[in-house]
Amino acid sequence: MPTPTVCIIGAGCSGFTTAKRLKDFGIAYDCFEMSDDVGGNWYYNNPNGKSACYQSLHIDTSTTRLEFEEYPAGKDWPHFPHHTLIHQYFRDYVDHFGVRETITFNTAVERAARRPGGGWEVTLDTGETRTYDALVVANGHHWNPRIPEYPGSFDGTVIHSHDYRTPFEPVDMHGKRVMVVGMGNSALDIASEVSSRSVAEHLWLSARRGVWVLSKYRGGKPADKMMMPPWMPKKLGLAISRRAIKKTLGNMEDYGLPKPDHEPLSAHPSVSIDFLAKAGSGDVTCVPAIARLDGDAVVLTDGQRIEVDVLVFATGYQMTFPFFDDADLQPDSDHRYPLFKRIMKPGVDDLYYAGLAQSSPTIVNLAEQQSKLIARHLAGQYVLPPEHEMCELITHDENKHLAQYYNAPRHTIQIDFARYTKDLLKEIEAGEKRAQSPVGVR
Repeated sequence: MPTPTVCIIGAGCSGFTTAKRLKDFGIAYDCFEMSDDVGGNWYYNNPNGKSACYQSLHIDTSTTRLEFEEYPAGKDWPHFPHHTLIHQYFRDYVDHFGVRETITFNTAVERAARRPGGGWEVTLDTGETRTYDALVVANGHHWNPRIPEYPGSFDGTVIHSHDYRTPFEPVDMHGKRVMVVGMGNSALDIASEVSSRSVAEHLWLSARRGVWVLSKYRGGKPADKMMMPPWMPKKLGLAISRRAIKKTLGNMEDYGLPKPDHEPLSAHPSVSIDFLAKAGSGDVTCVPAIARLDGDAVVLTDGQRIEVDVLVFATGYQMTFPFFDDADLQPDSDHRYPLFKRIMKPGVDDLYYAGLAQSSPTIVNLAEQQSKLIARHLAGQYVLPPEHEMCELITHDENKHLAQYYNAPRHTIQIDFARYTKDLLKEIEAGEKRAQSPVGVR
């Protein structure tokens, strides 16, 4: 059987680790990156305009949790590296494994259409069209900002956290009255930074519901190192972790935050090194959700009217694949896009998604693990289960990974990295046995 040709869309950490694996397997591929370098979201001021990286950004995942399996981070790395260190790490990776020369930079995929007999027709922004046997989508899902709509109008400045770079870029917030909307990680980082008394006149943080704000450290060690091992029953591990979090942090209301309506770890973790201190010291004032806009102010659901100069929406992202015309290859209106092992859509066996998950604790090395299945499937060493079984396993896996989270669009692609990886390797082993069977399902 001839080796398939593959198109990889994107050269962020998901794209280039997949490229490295295909290279190892001798699988021919083209990797297209619209920017001038690798790095994706971790490329500060990325000229492709897709990066949400801000100048002060440090990753919330500790080094030993984010490093690549096949290219460990430096022993002198800090616990929570700055984005400049991570971006250089990515550059070093592609140079070390000889992947850089296989990437076509400054070139975007404008359209990818499945051919009637299988395979893909890919149109580039150069006007060229190429055909491939398979497609790997690694364009990321943190680049298309979601901005909520409210009644009324606002006279001040509005930005999304995706555009935020510093307290003075793209809008100078010095001496301004600022409201950040949201309580995810970007919201907490931006609120902590802008609320400094040397920057904003005052900062409010508006949220629809309370969350548990977790510390990066627990007992002097990175908190993600305290995560329960995948061999432990999940309910027991959650119970132990929740008890420890409550004992360490106390009540969120004691910091001036709204009381969460869920248990710790029932939402994607909101992690901050200094937000609780900022809130507790009065630099940040937490308020309810926005009900409507009112010229120079916002009116909240509790009736408060607060005059503000700048609104920063840290309200997440739309999961989008702009190169697909086929609606079946897009998430539904509830932000759901079920995939087999978060990689493949049943019935479309020449399409792979790399890194399309919200992984705790990290997404950096997720595609490195997923590429083990992708490469083996392309090489004929791994065979998928029957389509009906794939659908059943998708339901089973989603129930397993999502059960601990409250129902919301932000949690539709959530996974536990350690448990996911253990399960993925088990599935790869099963697929290799199917490939060796004379009646293997293909």
